[in-house]
Amino acid sequence: MSDRQSGRMHVPLASEAAEGGPEPAALRTKKEASQSQSFQGALGTKTGWRQFLPFMGPAFIAAVAYIDPGNYATNIQAGSQFGYKLLWVVIVSNIMAIVVQSLSAKLGIATSQNLPEMIRQEWPKGVSLFYWIQGEIMVMATDLAEFIGAALGFHLVFGLPMIPSALLTAVCALAILMFQIKGFRPLEMVIASMVFIVVIAFSCELLLAMPQFSALARGLVPTFQGTNSILLAAGILGATVMPHAIYMHSGLTCRRVIGQTPAERKKIYNFELIDILIAMIIAGIINALMLTVAGSTFFGREVIADLTVAFHGFGHYLAPSAALLFGVGLLSAGLSSSSVGTLAGDIMMQGFVRMQIPVFIRRVCTMLPPIILILSGANATKALVLSQVILSFGIGLAIIPLILFTSNKRIMRNLVNHKITTAVSWLITLVVVLLNIFLLIQTFAG
Repeated sequence: MSDRQSGRMHVPLASEAAEGGPEPAALRTKKEASQSQSFQGALGTKTGWRQFLPFMGPAFIAAVAYIDPGNYATNIQAGSQFGYKLLWVVIVSNIMAIVVQSLSAKLGIATSQNLPEMIRQEWPKGVSLFYWIQGEIMVMATDLAEFIGAALGFHLVFGLPMIPSALLTAVCALAILMFQIKGFRPLEMVIASMVFIVVIAFSCELLLAMPQFSALARGLVPTFQGTNSILLAAGILGATVMPHAIYMHSGLTCRRVIGQTPAERKKIYNFELIDILIAMIIAGIINALMLTVAGSTFFGREVIADLTVAFHGFGHYLAPSAALLFGVGLLSAGLSSSSVGTLAGDIMMQGFVRMQIPVFIRRVCTMLPPIILILSGANATKALVLSQVILSFGIGLAIIPLILFTSNKRIMRNLVNHKITTAVSWLITLVVVLLNIFLLIQTFAG
């Protein structure tokens, strides 16, 4: 039975040779072989900018994790409470995300293996098992934000009660999964389209909000305003740098286009770096637009800690169309990111413990907690914020092995990190860990 017939999403196991050559035929499925290309085969007779097209896409799937509904909760609250003061945090977080995602993509290109596979190969079995367990927790926290956000989007845009909205979200999530099963390229096209819907929605809202550009410029200067601003900054970081995207990106690049020589792998990485810059800059612009629009609309009027209140606030202070744009953006972000957690979970399970479950079963299992939460009548926005707190603690666990592996010449060969890259990466990790410690203390201290 084929992968498509069984409903399984195949992510190859770590069996490729260290030099990046082809795997033994017995260990490769027909589907994997059909989706992988040699570097020369990918380029073909293309010239100029068309040479980049075969390598475009993986970063957009990873980037959608950085604009999920959890970002709405933190960015809207930050903008309404502190105006543009934390805009610099969004920009710094986006730069950090670019660095981290480039390392993840590079690891896949250099080794033809993803990060979970490398952890299982290089570290003890118990460590790999621990990483799998915490990875599944991260996926559940991710899906909590995505699913509730999409359901809330249906509720706000169409006026449906939350329970029918949740059921409609489940149907749409399974429909998107059909593109995922058919291969990465159809999924990339769907996700890229939905990302641009979010861009258009918030760009139109920006025109309606008319921000004060002098105050906006001051928001680019790093400052804090009390412990609450630091706590929100930690939340923005948790919502912007996503651990499951770190694991997933290496899985999207490891066998998409296979370089047979060091020179080919270097060229593949250069092309993928362009993909990362385009996708992550778009994600950063979306996050900056969220905070800017919230600051222009709500700062000095009221602090918004609930997305439903934000929806009605945009309608009240700006225009009904602004509320509709906010709801459409939330809905698109939630639906587009719903498939990313499923894909990441599948990659992690296969990589860490060499196990696989049908992707539809995984999708249903990850949808159950948010559906139960919605049925219980719990506050959706508080659940989104809690999910971002959980996610923030998985960032360090994902970044540390990534830096260790990409700094190892035995593993990376000619794509090993420069010393400056390694130093910057460890600095990012230090900042993340310190912010997480602060977040933990503040959360449990009430």
